[in-house]
Amino acid sequence: MKFKYKAKNKQGEIQSGEVVAVDQNKAEILLAENGLVIISLEMEEEDILAKINPFGHSVNNKELVLFSRQLSTLISARVPIIQSLRILQEQITGKYLLSIIGDLISGVENGDGLSSAMAKHPDVFGNVYISMVKSGEIAGSLDKSLVYLADQLEKDYELKAKVKSALTYPVFVLSALVVVGLLMFKFVLPKLTSVLEEQGGSLPPVSVALIATTKFFDQFWWLVILGLSGLVLGVRFYISTTAGRYQWDNAKTRLPIIGDIFLKIYLARFARNLSTLVVGGIPIIKALQIVSEIINNVVYRDILVDTVAKIQAGKTISEGLSGHREFPNLVTQMVRVGEQTAQLDDIMSKLANFYEKEVDNKVGTLTTLLEPIIMIILGLGVGVLVAGILMPIYNLASSAG
Repeated sequence: MKFKYKAKNKQGEIQSGEVVAVDQNKAEILLAENGLVIISLEMEEEDILAKINPFGHSVNNKELVLFSRQLSTLISARVPIIQSLRILQEQITGKYLLSIIGDLISGVENGDGLSSAMAKHPDVFGNVYISMVKSGEIAGSLDKSLVYLADQLEKDYELKAKVKSALTYPVFVLSALVVVGLLMFKFVLPKLTSVLEEQGGSLPPVSVALIATTKFFDQFWWLVILGLSGLVLGVRFYISTTAGRYQWDNAKTRLPIIGDIFLKIYLARFARNLSTLVVGGIPIIKALQIVSEIINNVVYRDILVDTVAKIQAGKTISEGLSGHREFPNLVTQMVRVGEQTAQLDDIMSKLANFYEKEVDNKVGTLTTLLEPIIMIILGLGVGVLVAGILMPIYNLASSAG
């Protein structure tokens, strides 16, 4: 809970602010511990608009990286966790993260460990984050765990940003082409095709097809838009089902051109998170179970779950992963080397770096390939328009002259 207070400090100066505590009694104790004499103390009502706002209930990657680094710095300076969190409360600007920090403070004050308090917010602190913090608490190296987490979060953010930036331009251009095409069929082509129909005579097949398509769209444009919307919603619904999600995740790595990018993204994610957990001292079976949950692909999840079962039956990680197309020989061989040399964390980190560079190169190649493909699509559209509409109109005008 948040409480607004007005109090006198040791110098007799009046100051006001906010304090987060489980209840009013705890808030009074906290203020007294800081040498403040309370004048007034009121519980702050939660903003209803903030409560129902669907866009304000998230913490972005940059905020989490900054939070991790600052908390690590304070803990390494031997500042108590509660005091460290209170200091961060005064520096963080994100409203949702501020409320999360308030909950963390309340949890720690009630006797929970930091990892236990974070576990109440799985949407902000994922399994890897919570497991690493817990490991750091047990080993007495929480500051190092937080620094390592911040580094891994930055690398993961950079990888996502590269892929998004590469795909934004072609997606925007293709979307614009679809919108322009629909507008042309509705407002421009009906006027041009009416000229051809008025003149009569035989028309080339391209013109006939364009006229028929334009007439249909002019009369049933709402049906086309409804059909496209229904198709999109239907696909999304099917992907949300168990069978649909499996087929979609399986198809991602088999798609032409971009399938290889998806494959390398999943392998980079697998290697990076496994390395992070092993460094944090998480047992290998628990680490693989966590990675299977966060890799965001049910095909990989099933393979890793099966690998865990094989490890429990006495086999190695590399034996569990081998024989699957989703894990190339390079990965299984590197894992085998890591197991034999007891350097699995280092090997996985190098493997993650390798695949992240591969993704970077593939994305750059994809961007280069998409530009001529878009130009070809534009050229074909213009060619059909010229051959089906403009040339017949020109021929009619020439014969009339």
